[in-house]
Amino acid sequence: MLLVSSLPIGAQTTDDTIRLTPKQHLTIENPADLGKAEAKAIYEDIAAQLARGYAASEQDVVVDYRRWRIFNDTPYRSATHGNRYINNFANGRARSYSRMENAGVMPPGSVLAKDSFTVTEEGKVFGAPLFVMEKLATGASPKTADWRYLMILADGSLFGDSRGQNADQVEFCHSCHTQKADQDYLFFVPREFRLSAEQSE
Repeated sequence: MLLVSSLPIGAQTTDDTIRLTPKQHLTIENPADLGKAEAKAIYEDIAAQLARGYAASEQDVVVDYRRWRIFNDTPYRSATHGNRYINNFANGRARSYSRMENAGVMPPGSVLAKDSFTVTEEGKVFGAPLFVMEKLATGASPKTADWRYLMILADGSLFGDSRGQNADQVEFCHSCHTQKADQDYLFFVPREFRLSAEQSE
């Protein structure tokens, strides 16, 4: 059986493929250790395909995420995102994200998106989820400090939406982000991968 979230980049699903939504946040056990140039080259090859896959979810909140400001110079491996390689994007409402640890509280309408991919030690490249945080109106979701969490698989399947379908599948998102409650539940790009304010414009 194939999990559609684990299809190699370029692979096509067929009628014989069993479409399954994983029941837990999967961690890649044998990720490749890529240098910056290699990670960037792989992402440039697959970025458009990833975006098309996520767009199949029809989640308007992230339809144009690749036009948003990016804050890292190259994809970097994130242990908190299952050892996948990720990028950090933020929409215009979240412009204060550029101040990183000094960003303060995001205003309603702020959206942060992290697209991702996996490269195994054997060199296989896999599309991986789009991780999304959307700041809701004050009081809209007290349980999650007014953040909405979405996880969209590489084929557009919705793994979970904290305000809708499979909400229980993304509870771990806010549980993890509570580590950063003092900075509006936000993690930031590791310093060695940060673009300067001028570079990320």
